[in-house]
Amino acid sequence: MAADPIEIHENNPPTPAPEGRPSSLPEVIRQNSMATTLVATVAAGAALYFAKLVFIVLFVSLLLAFVLEPLTRLFERLRIPRGVAALISVLLFCAALVFLGQMSYTKALDFAQDLPRYSGEIRQTVGKVRKQAQTIQKTTEQVLPEAAPDKNTIKVKQQSSWSDTLFSSVGTATEFFFSASFVPFLAYFMLTWKEHSRMNTVLLFNRENRSTAYAALGAITDMVRAFIVGNFLVGLFIGAASTVIFGLLGLPYFYFVGFISGFLSLVPYLGVFLAAFPPLITGLGHLHSSGLAIILGTVVGLHLFALNVLYPKFLGKRLQLNPLAVTVALLFWGWIWGAMGLILAIPLTAALKIVCDHIESLRAVGSWLGE
Repeated sequence: MAADPIEIHENNPPTPAPEGRPSSLPEVIRQNSMATTLVATVAAGAALYFAKLVFIVLFVSLLLAFVLEPLTRLFERLRIPRGVAALISVLLFCAALVFLGQMSYTKALDFAQDLPRYSGEIRQTVGKVRKQAQTIQKTTEQVLPEAAPDKNTIKVKQQSSWSDTLFSSVGTATEFFFSASFVPFLAYFMLTWKEHSRMNTVLLFNRENRSTAYAALGAITDMVRAFIVGNFLVGLFIGAASTVIFGLLGLPYFYFVGFISGFLSLVPYLGVFLAAFPPLITGLGHLHSSGLAIILGTVVGLHLFALNVLYPKFLGKRLQLNPLAVTVALLFWGWIWGAMGLILAIPLTAALKIVCDHIESLRAVGSWLGE
């Protein structure tokens, strides 16, 4: 005869779960999911750090493909096949890069030849700064006298020959040029196989998530395009304004230094220091202290104007990142990838925010990154 279910329940109560262990299957699944997410995050961070050269080349090639996409479409409208149009765009970009490099090298040689003309004034300026520094040092030594050196202390100074310095940098330079050689090829293939890559990327997801993935990819594409165009317009404006002001001051090679300073100002956080370096070095020995002060004020003023007026106008609606998120992103990507991390930090973080906005479980992260 079958036993009464109620009696079984009363006589055999459920065994309580041991202390410290989950009491239900959903709790076990949740803890396993958190552990898997943590392990995946650590693995992704390790991959980004140890394979940084590969990722930098991929992302730089992707940005170049976005830059050349309008030109490729223009050639397509002229009834040129996509592959040929992409090849022409990449070749034109390489030719423009070689031309700019040659022009920069020529201007640098001209500047080096003209440097002895006002080298005396440069020595006087540097001498004044050095004299003031020595005066401050002497005053500091009088206030805080230096402790007497220990006679038993032996100072050892390591000698480094020029060959050690040369060969220590050859490996880095070779690695850089070898990696940079992949960029035009990758950009060409990204342009040629654009639709194929996009459609097959969407097919990697489940059927119910494909529309979300397609929308996220479209939003990332629009964001990257707006980021590139916006930065180009801001750099062009700062470069043109700097060129006009430097020309009025009589700065040598103002038409060259102005645009270099303008586009260096686009580097996050460090841009104002990098942008001030070329015109100040060029103006040493040629301009008086008042002219150098005007140059410094121009660089800082244009940088602040771009940061507070131009960037919100051209990029604010697309990026939608709060200042705290931008600062943390610059710190993280700069630590992972160095100088290239500072350049790529904002578009990468904005792309991450778009992905989080399209995934329901990650919308809280997207909201934290947003404004």
